[in-house]
Amino acid sequence: MRRIDELHLEFPFAGSRMLRDLLRQEGIEIGRQHVATLMKKMAIEAIYRRPNTSKPTPGHKIYPYLLRKLPIVRPNQVWATDISYIARRQLRWPVERRL
Repeated sequence: MRRIDELHLEFPFAGSRMLRDLLRQEGIEIGRQHVATLMKKMAIEAIYRRPNTSKPTPGHKIYPYLLRKLPIVRPNQVWATDISYIARRQLRWPVERRL
């Protein structure tokens, strides 16, 4: 764990695979899953660029929020809906028996 921490300070972008390879070059036989488990235990993770999902893509239409300035003063004035996928166990179709 000490050596993993030292390597992480030297290579903060290294994930479990790269750290495993660096340790194997030093003669320490260790598997990737064990390195990943030790990294979780030490609360360290590789630093890498994450996707910018919050930036709007140019050319995509931005729809206005139509209820922004609407005062809601009575019941059933505004409705909302949510379309959610609910996973169900797969139904088995009856098998036809031929005599």
